[in-house]
Amino acid sequence: MRIEAILFDKDGTLFDFAASWGAWAQAFLMRIAGGDRSRAVRLGARIGFDMARGCFSPDSIVIAGTAAQVVEALAPQLPEFDKASLQALVNEEAAAAPQAEAVPLLPLIDRLRRRGLRLGVATNDAEGPARAHLAAAGILDRLDFIAGFDSGHGAKPAPGQLLAFAEHVGAAPASVAMVGDSLHDLLAGRAAGMVTVGVLTGPAPARVLAPHADAILPDIGHLPDWLDGGAGRVAEILRNDGSN
Repeated sequence: MRIEAILFDKDGTLFDFAASWGAWAQAFLMRIAGGDRSRAVRLGARIGFDMARGCFSPDSIVIAGTAAQVVEALAPQLPEFDKASLQALVNEEAAAAPQAEAVPLLPLIDRLRRRGLRLGVATNDAEGPARAHLAAAGILDRLDFIAGFDSGHGAKPAPGQLLAFAEHVGAAPASVAMVGDSLHDLLAGRAAGMVTVGVLTGPAPARVLAPHADAILPDIGHLPDWLDGGAGRVAEILRNDGSN
């Protein structure tokens, strides 16, 4: 079936994960730790972030989990915050985090829109910070649908956000491509009955994504070629490359 709509994950897909969130984690952890670096290191370990190296572990809850799950992980170590206040602080810091575009987003989004594609974003971030990031990139008004974990459709890997997008744009799920960098994205896509496209601008390597993806692309900039059937050879190389 012809692709009629594309639903993007946000972190690691529209925006390069490591370049965007490493600096955020350092600043956020120091803030909630009251400037105590040793405490920030311990808090970082709770969410799979290494303060010394400035990077996330592959199984970090920040990579594919929700902001609410981050709060649940941190709250036992932060008795000075109630969960609502901590959630508000997570959202505030996330909204202000500078985002590094995986590719220049505005020209790509406009190129896809000119093809008649309906476009949306489904993220396990909160909707408020997601809208802030998309607005800063200049693409908020180009999107037909935006959902966060708190938008009423659930969170990935459940398919609620994806099915809500398909319904919103009037597309059959099988005609929608779910594009993401994590297993949560691809499992949600499979559960929704969508075409699944993995990209390598997040922490997950190709060999992890491949069993759940109809295509693997280096980044979303290759989507137009893939839609035209021209990226198959590159995708297959990446799919079978055990070094990625």
